[in-house]
Amino acid sequence: MLQQMVQFFISAFHFPGLSGELILVAIGIGLAFGAICLTPYWPPMLAKPRLWIVGIMSAFLTWTAIAFIQIPLQSWTGQALSHFWGQFTLLRWLLLAGIPSILFSGLVQEGAKLVPVVFYWYCNNRNFNPKFGLIAGAVSGAGFGVFEAIWVHNTIFASGWTWSAVETSGLLALLGFWERFFSVGFHVAVSALAGYGLAKRLGWQFYLIASFLHGMANYSAILLQKGILTSVQVEIYIAVLAVAMTAVVLWLRWRKIRGPKQAFTNLESS
Repeated sequence: MLQQMVQFFISAFHFPGLSGELILVAIGIGLAFGAICLTPYWPPMLAKPRLWIVGIMSAFLTWTAIAFIQIPLQSWTGQALSHFWGQFTLLRWLLLAGIPSILFSGLVQEGAKLVPVVFYWYCNNRNFNPKFGLIAGAVSGAGFGVFEAIWVHNTIFASGWTWSAVETSGLLALLGFWERFFSVGFHVAVSALAGYGLAKRLGWQFYLIASFLHGMANYSAILLQKGILTSVQVEIYIAVLAVAMTAVVLWLRWRKIRGPKQAFTNLESS
C-alpha cells in the first residue's frame, strides 16, 4: 500500500512522455480556472499577501492528505467490508457500501484545506470577520482546486488527447475540462463555507457540512458506476452543485450587514 500512496503522490509532479509545452498549457488552464472561480469573491490578495501562503499550503497539504490518509482509509474500509460481505454483495449494494469511502474523501480533503485557514486564524489571534474567514477559505479551496486541475489536465494530455479529438468527438472531448472548471468552483465555494463557519466560532459544525457536501459531489462516481447517471449527467450534476454552492456562498460574501461599517483595511477583525 505504501508504494501505491507514494506513486499517487508523485503522479502530481511527474508525467513521463509529456512535453513541457503541454505541461505549461495544463498549468495555464488550471490557473485560469482558479482565477475565474475566485474573482467573484474579490479576495484582497495584494493587501493580504499571507493569503497566497494559504492557497499554496492548501494545495500541498491536501494532496499529501489524499495520498497518505485518504487512500489507506478507503483501502482499509474496502477490506473490512469485503471481510464480512462478498464482492457480489458489495457490488449489488454499492449505493450503500460506497458511502463510507465517499465520506472519508470529504472529511480528509476538507479537513486538509481548512488547516491553513485555521493556521492563519490563530496567527491573527483567532479574530476573523466572518467575511474574511469566507475569503480565506475560498483562497484555500482555489489553491487545491487549481493543483488538482493541473494534475487532471496533465493526465488528459498524457492519455493522448489532442485538439483533433474535438473535431472527432465534439464537445464530449472537452468533458474533462468542463468537469475541472466546475470542480474548482466547488472546491472554492465549499472551503469558503468552512472558513465562514470557523470565523463564526462554528468551525467543526461547518467543517462537517463542507465534508458532507464534498461527499455529495464525489457520490456521483458511485452513481456512474451503478449506471444511474451517464458521464454527461455526472458533469451536469457537478456543475449544478457547484453553481448552487457558489450562489449561496457569494450571497454570504456580499450581503449587507446591519450596523456600523468598519474599514476594509482591517478586514480580518472588522
